[in-house]
Amino acid sequence: MKREYKIEIERDGRWWMVHIPELDGLTQARRLSEAALMGREWIAVTTGTPLDDVSVNVASIAVPGLGDVQAAADHASELREAARHAEIAAVEAMRDYAKGVTKAGIPVRDVAYLLDVSPQRISQLSG
Repeated sequence: MKREYKIEIERDGRWWMVHIPELDGLTQARRLSEAALMGREWIAVTTGTPLDDVSVNVASIAVPGLGDVQAAADHASELREAARHAEIAAVEAMRDYAKGVTKAGIPVRDVAYLLDVSPQRISQLSG
């Protein structure tokens, strides 16, 4: 059965220190991308648990002078995901609009002008 542990990561010079509060543990990683695995490996060795049965939840990533940078990274990722969804919705709305007005006889160049895109794009959307 998989067991999850909370880890806290903190930058210390050229290293990322990985704290495992529940076990009062500490290990390090050279790269942030390696920190979770290093924490899992430390936990597995310390507790005698198979590595596949250990998972970690990164509670925080602290950088001196900046504080917890994980929240800001999560926020940027959420905004990027929202932008991706908005782009998909915009393309669908443009497609529906272009199909409707070109079907009603409005010239492709006029539809392109209305949507501020190229006539070629309107042909793609309405095709």
